[in-house]
Amino acid sequence: MSQMPQQAALSKCPSCEEPLESGDRFCGACGYDLSVVPARPRDEPTIALNGSVPAQVPAAGARPPAPPAAPPRPAPDDSPLPGAPAGHGTPAQDAPVPPPPAAPPAPSSGVHFDRRAQPETRAAADPSPAQPDEYPLQAPDPRVAAERQPAAGGTAVCVACRAGRVDDDGYCEHCGHAQPRERDHMEQECGPVAAVSDRGLRHHRNEDAFTVGTTTLSDGSPASVAIVCDGVSSATRPDEASLAASRAAGESLLAALPRGTHPQQAMHDAIVAASGAVDALADEPATAREHAPHQNAPACTIVGAVVTSGLLVVGWVGDSRVYWVPLDRSAPAARLTEDDSWAAQMVAAGLMGEAEAYADQRAHAITGWLGADAYELEPHTASFKPDRPGVVVVCTDGLWNYAESADEMAEAVPADAAARPLHAARVLVGHALDGGGHDNVTVALVPFPAVPQGAGSA
Repeated sequence: MSQMPQQAALSKCPSCEEPLESGDRFCGACGYDLSVVPARPRDEPTIALNGSVPAQVPAAGARPPAPPAAPPRPAPDDSPLPGAPAGHGTPAQDAPVPPPPAAPPAPSSGVHFDRRAQPETRAAADPSPAQPDEYPLQAPDPRVAAERQPAAGGTAVCVACRAGRVDDDGYCEHCGHAQPRERDHMEQECGPVAAVSDRGLRHHRNEDAFTVGTTTLSDGSPASVAIVCDGVSSATRPDEASLAASRAAGESLLAALPRGTHPQQAMHDAIVAASGAVDALADEPATAREHAPHQNAPACTIVGAVVTSGLLVVGWVGDSRVYWVPLDRSAPAARLTEDDSWAAQMVAAGLMGEAEAYADQRAHAITGWLGADAYELEPHTASFKPDRPGVVVVCTDGLWNYAESADEMAEAVPADAAARPLHAARVLVGHALDGGGHDNVTVALVPFPAVPQGAGSA
């Protein structure tokens, strides 16, 4: 994911970059209120593998203040707009109208990390402009705001102003705010496996996706599957890439395991299938590129785990991770994957220590991804035979940036995660949001069963 300087003039929506017309008060694409433009967030440049840093926009190019908003229209009859100034209605309306109550603050776990998560970028230099990486929230967080209740006639109520009706296009008819999308927050539980994905607190959409499921091996023993994908924001349609990859990999695994394919081979084949699904997104008609003709092909990272009665198989491309957390917390936890990233390369080459490498601004430049413009597809797979029960944590960097080491992740995972995986996944997402929520957050939890008596370990 990359960040690029924003344009100086308010010719585009500060939230979604949609072109604006003169006199617009709200963005027609996302419902952003153009009368109040927030302070420009701190930008960080796109990082290339060769270490070059594109020039940043000078201070003189900062966006000028927004033009004054047009005066509010008087409300018809005796129903003034909430918060309208006195004198815009009948004499009976001249008394100030209190604004609607603000949404309650997001609950905090008390864990706050000072280190800001660095979004990942593809290692290849990208000459094309990319969309801004961080966006201020334009409505109360749907996770803590009261659930939208149907108004009279079954119409949903806006989560921002709590008063306006939501039209068929998903916008509030009163305040113009776009309502939360389906992928802003997703949860799923399938047998012993559970996953939660959240947009986070800074991104304008969720570019992560996951697939979880259960099946049986050819001998009838159970198997659990979890796939997590993270879209690369410097590419076009990263949300579509992650969704296509997670679905293709999940379908491949759930079809191959019952046929007797070894789980490690099945994981390799699933990553290949996911790569093909993302590559196919680049085969689009010319008309589909009219709005972003210079952006890279859709791309994402992938990580997955297969858990059977005595075997744990992981596979990945990119910098999403798998952690092993034993139920007996006196035993050490472990990270089971190695990032395809600039920082990992520096550590592997002995040029930097891990702390120094991951503190560098180039740390999250990824060197492996799924996409038509990837250098070469190199699926990584590994198998393990744990000698005790535990929990497998499959996650994007939106989580592990706030619990990077295996010990930190083990500390964040609830003690009852194996018995309540969905609850534990929610807790981990909350941990990332309390830490800052600078990225999309996705985590899947797969309990590893107790090892049968007489089984050995590898």
